[in-house]
Amino acid sequence: MSALDATAIVPFVPSGADYDAARKQFAELGFVELWEYDGMAGYRSGRAEFILQRFDDASFAQNLMITIRVPDLEAWWAEISAKRLDAVFPGFRINPPKDFPWGREVHFIDLAGVCWHVRDDATGGE
Repeated sequence: MSALDATAIVPFVPSGADYDAARKQFAELGFVELWEYDGMAGYRSGRAEFILQRFDDASFAQNLMITIRVPDLEAWWAEISAKRLDAVFPGFRINPPKDFPWGREVHFIDLAGVCWHVRDDATGGE
């Protein structure tokens, strides 16, 4: 292992206009809030981590995409779609699994406008 090898990337993700609603949305998506301080909150699900930042810039958010990998996309979809988050959080949008040349994915748009790609860990590559 080189001293220059990264062990993780932990992005800062904008919350959009309603920071508290964004926090609740990510909890419903299965992320555990580890800490919160001064308009930032750390989240983890499995080995995936990010920092939610109280930041509202629609242009930035609508041009940000993040991919997360899950062990079983169909099981993830079944659990998340049953929660009807689009009815709970106005502005949240989600599409069912779809096949692409690079693999099967679910896409959701969070409350800030960020597009998240959810895919099977097995199709994620290294």
